[in-house]
Amino acid sequence: MGALKQFRLPDVGEGLTEGEILQWLVAVGDEVTVNQPLCEVETAKAAVELPSPFAGTVTALLHEAGSTVDVGAPIITIETSGEDPAADGDGGQAAPERTANLVGYGPRTTEARRRPRRTGAAVAARATAPAVRTPLLATVPDLDTKPVRHGGLEMGRAAEANALEEEATTTAAATAAPARHGTGRPRPLAKPPVRKLARDLGVDLALLTGSGPGGVITRADVAAASAAPAGASAAVSPPPSPPVSDQGEQRIPVTGVRKHTAAAMVTSAFTAPHVTEFLTVDVTRTMKLRTRLAARPEFAGVKVSPLLFVAKALLLAVRRHPMVNARWEEGTREIVVPGHVNLGIAAATPRGLLVPNVKDAERLSLPDLARALTGLTETARAGRTSPADMAGGTITITNVGVFGVDTGTPILNPGESAILAFGAVRAMPWVHKGRVVPRQVTTLALSFDHRVIDGELGSRFLADVGAVLHDPAAALAF
Repeated sequence: MGALKQFRLPDVGEGLTEGEILQWLVAVGDEVTVNQPLCEVETAKAAVELPSPFAGTVTALLHEAGSTVDVGAPIITIETSGEDPAADGDGGQAAPERTANLVGYGPRTTEARRRPRRTGAAVAARATAPAVRTPLLATVPDLDTKPVRHGGLEMGRAAEANALEEEATTTAAATAAPARHGTGRPRPLAKPPVRKLARDLGVDLALLTGSGPGGVITRADVAAASAAPAGASAAVSPPPSPPVSDQGEQRIPVTGVRKHTAAAMVTSAFTAPHVTEFLTVDVTRTMKLRTRLAARPEFAGVKVSPLLFVAKALLLAVRRHPMVNARWEEGTREIVVPGHVNLGIAAATPRGLLVPNVKDAERLSLPDLARALTGLTETARAGRTSPADMAGGTITITNVGVFGVDTGTPILNPGESAILAFGAVRAMPWVHKGRVVPRQVTTLALSFDHRVIDGELGSRFLADVGAVLHDPAAALAF
């Protein structure tokens, strides 16, 4: 009889305490291999698939799908063979210090071993075999063909060492039979955000043919299946509805990103004394500059949006008023002024509001800043934002104008002292050179922590942002 190994929920983020099991990808009695996805987990910062560090037979699923589990708690039991080099010597369940961890999250208790030399047969098999999907490293459809890591995670060294020993046989077996999940059917190839979209729309991924590289199912495939009429080739089941009470009200569990955002906003709103100031600006010259720059070769293939100029104006104003980029530290009762600007951009995603940030944004040229902002928002909407991308922000912009909203009173991102809301740019009557003429106008709203930023500083900072947007030539004076 083999040893019973328990896989414990690892910290897949940075200091997270819990995660929600969205779905199990295996069932009791299934044979699993090293690195095979076991389940899909959503935390406050990312949705990822957890790979198995063991090879063996699933004997128990310790939590149902939809359960919220504490980090470090066992979630699945796998019976391994007696020859399993990773098995515990006690023949029973794994000790707590053997909790599976991802690189960078928690202690590592295994020894590094030399990579086994590949035989000619193994190399030939790898050269002729089709690409095999792994849970945390794959090609993202509809974006590019470069490998990306979901949630910035890598496999633990123990799992990698075991996987290398079986590399040739695993690759050959994958070409002969597709991976299967708990239903016994071939497991469809799709990223976690695509799987969540399919669940929300009631689309059965097993009935779809992926249009992405290697047959990967894309968001477009799911959207097309959801819109397909009755009798179409892609069968679609009705979307599941939230529980409805006798009075017709709906009850929606608050988990993952929405739970984290709610807690963070409450903490921010009732910890930092907020002040909000507003400024309406004529941005006609900036909009004309946008048209000219978009035609230049430096911006070829890059989205030149109004947000780009707001971001640049904010960065220039921070250079003149660095205290706006500071933070209040309650523990030491100090104000900390960093020597860099990690510019956060609030992004609405299907999972909720995320605020990834551009690291060292003040060092970027305008074309590089445009590329960084485009990549940041696309990654967030595709559900591939890593915890590292959201850590360390120093100041934030929220673009409410994309929704046709003029302005608002934004709440500070926790750990920051200022957030700028950018409203819609509209053609409005405006006094220009002594005459009322139509001009492109927007409204800015700056919320700030009054412990760090007093009214004068906040006003001067907002006025400088507005001055650059009104007349981009003013940037030469900063």
